[in-house]
Amino acid sequence: MILPPERLDRFARHIVLPEIGGAGQARLSASHVVLVGVGGIGSPALQYLAGAGVGKLTLVDDDHVELSNLQRQTIFAEGSVDHPKAARAEVWVREFDSGLNTHRVRNRLTADNAAEIIDGADLVLDGCDNFATRLAVSDACVALGVPLLSAAVGRFQGQVGAFAGHLAGHACYRCFVGDAFDAEDCDTCAEDGMLGAMAGWTGAFAALQAVRVLLTGTGRMGAPLWSMLHVLDGLAPSLRTLRIAKDPACSGCSGA
Repeated sequence: MILPPERLDRFARHIVLPEIGGAGQARLSASHVVLVGVGGIGSPALQYLAGAGVGKLTLVDDDHVELSNLQRQTIFAEGSVDHPKAARAEVWVREFDSGLNTHRVRNRLTADNAAEIIDGADLVLDGCDNFATRLAVSDACVALGVPLLSAAVGRFQGQVGAFAGHLAGHACYRCFVGDAFDAEDCDTCAEDGMLGAMAGWTGAFAALQAVRVLLTGTGRMGAPLWSMLHVLDGLAPSLRTLRIAKDPACSGCSGA
């Protein structure tokens, strides 16, 4: 893939990095990321995925913008309140970079439609707010052979994990949480609060890891760090990394 001159200029600061280079930027431009949730995590992650020039972005969210979202969901403004998040996120991308291809999905991702939404993606970045969706995403990723970044945030702590349960020896998200199921909102920020910048740090870190995964085999950013969970502490501040073991009895990936 050859980038036109205006794209070369736009991504010049990437291209001069030996870890990315022209070939890496071309890879990003040809990549497709499915972003599940464009809220607290998905909003800043989307900004940096679009900024990185990821060529196709599928935006999945069935929620509407609320005034309380604006403290951390930085792609929205007061005029976005009461509008569908996926639609407003698509508008933001188009205004930011008209050269990117976007597709919005305003339906809730479930076990029934997950495969249809995810099929053909190079990577899924999941920042949704409930275990039922997270597990449906994980199972579909394993079945389709699509890598998954799963991110979560609350109060002053964030988590970003890289999962490739379709690969031998590597854990899936279900290995990490078991068969947990919660049909209700598992994001308790309405009750417990959340520092807006913490959501930004977690989303930006997830976008960084996404670039790392997408450049595997092309750039020099290093291995994709499968089965590793990064825990971000905003109060310390600190970052620590844990390894997630593959569960040989996992109902999601035990056959891989």
